[in-house]
Amino acid sequence: MTKHRFYIETQVQEMILSYISNPNSLILCVSPANSDLATSDALKLAREVDPDGRRTLLVVSKLDLMDAGTDALEVLLGRVIPVRLGIIGVVNRSQHDLNTQKSLDDSCKDEQVFLQRHYPSLASRCGSRYLARTLSRLLMHHIRDCLPELKTRVTVLTAQYQSRLNSYGQPVEDHSATLLQIVTKFATDYCNTIEGTARHIQTSELCGGARICYIFHETFGRTLQSIDPLGGLTELDVLTAIRNATGPRPALFVPEVSFELLVKKQIKRLEEPSLRCVELVHEELQRIIQHCSAYSTQELLRFPKLHDSIVEVVTSLLRKRLPITNEMVHNLVAIELAYINTKHPDFTDAAQVSASVNSQQVLKLSRSLRVVFVLSSLSQAEAGDGGKRWKNEKMPSEEKGPVPGFGSPNKAVNLLDTAVPVSRKLSTREQRDCEVIQRLIKCYFLIVRKSIQDSVPKTVMHFLVNFVKEHLQSELVGQLYKQRLLQELLIESQETAQQRTEVAQMLEALKKASNIISEIRETHLW
Repeated sequence: MTKHRFYIETQVQEMILSYISNPNSLILCVSPANSDLATSDALKLAREVDPDGRRTLLVVSKLDLMDAGTDALEVLLGRVIPVRLGIIGVVNRSQHDLNTQKSLDDSCKDEQVFLQRHYPSLASRCGSRYLARTLSRLLMHHIRDCLPELKTRVTVLTAQYQSRLNSYGQPVEDHSATLLQIVTKFATDYCNTIEGTARHIQTSELCGGARICYIFHETFGRTLQSIDPLGGLTELDVLTAIRNATGPRPALFVPEVSFELLVKKQIKRLEEPSLRCVELVHEELQRIIQHCSAYSTQELLRFPKLHDSIVEVVTSLLRKRLPITNEMVHNLVAIELAYINTKHPDFTDAAQVSASVNSQQVLKLSRSLRVVFVLSSLSQAEAGDGGKRWKNEKMPSEEKGPVPGFGSPNKAVNLLDTAVPVSRKLSTREQRDCEVIQRLIKCYFLIVRKSIQDSVPKTVMHFLVNFVKEHLQSELVGQLYKQRLLQELLIESQETAQQRTEVAQMLEALKKASNIISEIRETHLW
């Protein structure tokens, strides 16, 4: 029983606080005169929400039941409990008066007699009749003071709820027209988000076309710029490629085949960031779907099945375009690998450097040949005798036995040349050849990188972004505008129907409140 009483007391306090917490309310605080006002529950609750006492009117009841020799004069004069709206003392009817059915007029007369006898100076400002007049006056004045603000609040709330009710829409009558309207609206919002002309523009992060632009020129561009044209190539790799390109013949000039092999290897490194660029743009186009759904009209959220179907159709369209775009980007790199254009206008300077190096190499070779020819002429006279002497000197060795060599089974001969050690020092010619090849690779790689950096965004825009923009609405209409799907797609969610009912009820209550306020303004009671 005690637990039940505690719950009742708590509920009563919560109910009272729900009313008196409103700053536009007036608090009528009633406390008996024969009890200690310091422990009054009514005053305690009033002080919680109105500590200055600006909205509180104190009524002191049971003045006739105070102990002999005591009175409530100090309390009625406001010297104990300060409140702004006043303190009024009243004498209530007793149980005997109720049993004898004493009239209100007689009770009020007896109350005035009691007040004149015990509180003559306050008799005109106490009593039930004075309390009624005071309450009426305070209420009218309070309404007059709060009416402009209240009227403004009601007007604003009415507009808000009317807007919400309009967003929920009316019950669907023409399913075909409604479906076309929603699909067209979504497609328009999607394309506007890409173009940057959407109504809802985010300020916290980039989205839509702005993010695609950032991917092209910041993410993709910086990734390509960070690729070292000679990354992964050592001087030994270059030298090995040169030797492999010459075959069994010693190289007189730097072979062009080695340049093509090495530069193609470097160009292939551009394919991975290019495909990653396509993937990032595809992800952003997916995010635009969620963006349009979040800021779309209420009609789209009103029909959850239609919303899910639209998301599925757009996602499917993006998914179909992704491999086509990837293939085209792959072809861009394959095109660069298919033909190394050494006649490219921007590659002329590097080619001239290579030709100059080869010319210098030819000149040095011709000079060395002339020196060899002169030395050979000077020693020609000695060649006959010397040859015979050499032959005679060598013949005895032949008689001693076969020389171990190609035909000797006694000792195996390793015909494979050992690999060039990494740590060995390159000759002057090898260093020169490596520098030439590296310079050519770097120059041509920069040309191709510039071309890829320009062509990949154009390819993504044409095969993915622009294609989706141009075919989005037709794809949605073709997939969803079917007679057998209209009824199913336009099933309204239960939550939307419930919200429409609640908003309509609230709107009706606000309209009634507005009418009441208008009637009060026209009465001129004050």
